Amino acid sequence: MTTPDDPAPLDETFECTFELQPGWIDLTLREGTRAEAKALATEVVNRLNPLGPEIEKSAVFDGMVERAVDLNDDVPTLAAAYYSEAGEALANLTVDSYGDEGIARPGPEEVVPLLLQWGNAEVTGAPQITHLELAAGPAVRIQAMLKVKRMLGFGRKPAEFIKYAVFPPGMESLVVVTVIWEKIALTEQITELADEAVRTMRVTPLPAGGASTSADGGTA
Repeated sequence: MTTPDDPAPLDETFECTFELQPGWIDLTLREGTRAEAKALATEVVNRLNPLGPEIEKSAVFDGMVERAVDLNDDVPTLAAAYYSEAGEALANLTVDSYGDEGIARPGPEEVVPLLLQWGNAEVTGAPQITHLELAAGPAVRIQAMLKVKRMLGFGRKPAEFIKYAVFPPGMESLVVVTVIWEKIALTEQITELADEAVRTMRVTPLPAGGASTSADGGTA
């Protein structure tokens, strides 16, 4: 809940593009509705050719609809998921921007504790923290294990994540890319996919009223 003294969010638009490898599916919803998620899932599933008989197209469709709705709940700049050839979702990727009018964005050291905050999970173990120079700008990369709260609060399930806090030149906003997955046995593969995707990311400020762009370069 905001109060009259709360700073206004930054009104800063930008273009965000990725050159994603096959397997990544753009699940960004413009309107955020279930009908839109179903239309998107129908288009994607019709292109899939599941190799494993244990995965039916109907299951892929239902899972993709729910995933698209969940990923777009907080209205990210971009949402995507990585799918195996059999149509199984292995990792989620979201891009968000943060900033308030009149408040300087946090620096590379200040941003670390912010990246470790999760509303429905807690970080376990020591996080790996590295500083990068990306095409999109200087960045801080954090990788760590999580314990995520289960539905209804019963127990916790393990997961792993990478967050990249990017400081695009010429912008006041902080751009954060989050990749999260549950199959820890696939950590090496997903880490490579995530790092490769972020290396291709381009962030370009736009004039007021401009539109952001999606993972495939289409205008959002």
